Amino acid sequence: MSNPALAAPMAGGPSTPALVIAAARANSLGFLAAGYKDVDALGEEIAHVRSSGLSFGVNLFAPGPLPVDPAEFRRYARMISPEARVHGIDLLTAGVVEDDDHWSDKIELLLSEPVPVVSFTFAVPDAAVIASLRAAGTLVLQTVTSPAEALLAAEAGVDMLVVQASAAGGHSGTFTPQRTPAAVPLPQLLGEVRRVVSLPLIAAGGLATPTDVVEALQVGATAAMVGTVLLRADESGASLPHRAALADAAGRGTVFTRAFTGRPARALRNRFTDRYTDLAPLGYPALHHLTSPMRRAAVAARDPERINLWAGTGYRNATAEPAAQILQRLASRL
Repeated sequence: MSNPALAAPMAGGPSTPALVIAAARANSLGFLAAGYKDVDALGEEIAHVRSSGLSFGVNLFAPGPLPVDPAEFRRYARMISPEARVHGIDLLTAGVVEDDDHWSDKIELLLSEPVPVVSFTFAVPDAAVIASLRAAGTLVLQTVTSPAEALLAAEAGVDMLVVQASAAGGHSGTFTPQRTPAAVPLPQLLGEVRRVVSLPLIAAGGLATPTDVVEALQVGATAAMVGTVLLRADESGASLPHRAALADAAGRGTVFTRAFTGRPARALRNRFTDRYTDLAPLGYPALHHLTSPMRRAAVAARDPERINLWAGTGYRNATAEPAAQILQRLASRL
């Protein structure tokens, strides 16, 4: 791997096997996003990428539940039900779903059929899981958003840290989703983490230009992980309304919201974030499951106002072209 601009995992569709393969062919590294997939679907994607003979990673959401208050869940379901009815979805009968995203099945798969790299987000797995993966020959990465989280990950035995600033698009990897992550600039965050751990660091969050990548490496990162800038790539699985919103995002800006999933995530502003960001309860994955049918229907109807338009602060640099060109350009000043 000679290109230090890595393709971040983006759950929910954008991180396709084609995108991961394109990253590898650009001498970079891409990650399949295991989040929201069952083990069979994940296994198929791994087999597809493995057949290319190229290196790749897999990202998992480690169990870090944020249980929802049942009364708050029902209140919120009633509140947003008119939005869902626009697309023929009834949320009033929805039940609370608190699952672990098929955690044990996925770990079993990755131990029985090891992959080159595994990264974790939302929480640090048990040290025994990390040790087992490493014993199987897998490099283990952990997403962290603060020095305190970095210490926990280092103590658990991971190999590298993905240091994610609040400028990142999509879900924050914070271990404390009850609080919106502080707006610490990425270079500052990298320095704070470096002072408490000696592990190699991968920079993430808001990186969208060659200058961003150079600056991240200059302050001590060994690589830079990018996501939003790849959402419009030819190989991305981002939905048509998501791509269109990124292409014409004038006046939107980004906002931290838990309105879609009950966990803080950065997205382009739309009708749903404007109306419900301040009204949504905490509760992941319960709110994710509650709003999923509405979001799927909105995507089918090409309605950008009721879907999660995940995007980091560098969204203006997302371009419609092959992923390899994007990743090569990001590393062009090194």
